[in-house]
Amino acid sequence: MTQLLIVEDDPQMIKGLKMFFSSQDYEVTEAMDGETGVKCALEGDPDVMILDVMLPKMNGFDVCKKIRKQKPSLPIILLTAKGEEIDKVVGL
Repeated sequence: MTQLLIVEDDPQMIKGLKMFFSSQDYEVTEAMDGETGVKCALEGDPDVMILDVMLPKMNGFDVCKKIRKQKPSLPIILLTAKGEEIDKVVGL
């Protein structure tokens, strides 16, 4: 089963994502802040990660940088409400 890590601080967003991906046979793990997200990603073995940009304790960009240093091949999908061009560039 494909393991998905969702790092998101909005409980409703987690609920919706978890419901959808569980119905698609993903095994879903969740973290509600950046620090916990890093810990789950590095100590666990997710196949893919959905990462919110605006998180408590550590923002999504910093989470991504930390994970990339140790797991450079982990696919990370960034979720954001930010629409500024600079935010899109930083996300890439």
